Amino acid sequence: MDPQKRFALSNARSSRTRQGSFILGLSLALSILASCASTIVGTGAAIGIAAFEERPLATIARDTKITAQLRIALLEKSETHFTAVSIEVFEGRVLLTGIVPNEKIRADAVNLAWKTDSVKAVLNELGLGKLSLLDTTKDSWISAQLKSKMTIDKHIHAINFSIETVAGIIYLIGVAQNQAEMDKVIAHARTIRYVEKVISHVRVKQG
Repeated sequence: MDPQKRFALSNARSSRTRQGSFILGLSLALSILASCASTIVGTGAAIGIAAFEERPLATIARDTKITAQLRIALLEKSETHFTAVSIEVFEGRVLLTGIVPNEKIRADAVNLAWKTDSVKAVLNELGLGKLSLLDTTKDSWISAQLKSKMTIDKHIHAINFSIETVAGIIYLIGVAQNQAEMDKVIAHARTIRYVEKVISHVRVKQG
C-alpha cells in the first residue's frame, strides 16, 4: 500500500477510536445526569404524597447535583473508580461505600468528593479488597429487606433514610425524627439474616 494511503488510513482509524471513546464517556455522563434529573422529579412527587421528607427541594436538588458531579469525576478517573465506589448524599454529607482494589482509588474518591461544590462532609467507609458475586447478591438482598421493613413500619419515615450494604455491613445516612425512630431502624436491620454490623451516619433531630 502507498505510504501516504497507509498513513491516512491509520489516522482515520485512530480518529474513530477517539470518537468512540468520547461518545461512550459522554453517553455515560448524560445517563447519569438524566438519572439524577429523574430523581429530583421523583423525590418531588414523593414529597407531595408523603410530607415527611426533611429536606427542602433546594437541598434535594443540591444533593442530587453533588451526586452527579462526583459520579462524573469518578468516571473520568477510571471505570474502576466509577463502578467500585457507591455514593449517597444527604444534606451535603457524602457517604462513600464499597470495596476498592487499592488505597489510591480510595484516596482519589475521598479527594474528589471534597473537591465537589457544596460538600459539607465526606464519610469515608470504603474498604479494600474484593467482593464475590455471592457477597454482592447478599448485600443487595439485605438492603431490599431493610427498605421493606422500614416502609411497612408506620413509625418510620423511610423516605428520610438511605441504605448501602457492603460485605454484610449496613450503612445508613439521613435524618431521624427522634432517637426512638433511629432505634427502630437499627432494630430492624439487626434482625436481617447475614447482617454483620450496622453503622449509622443518620442525624437525629434535636427537640
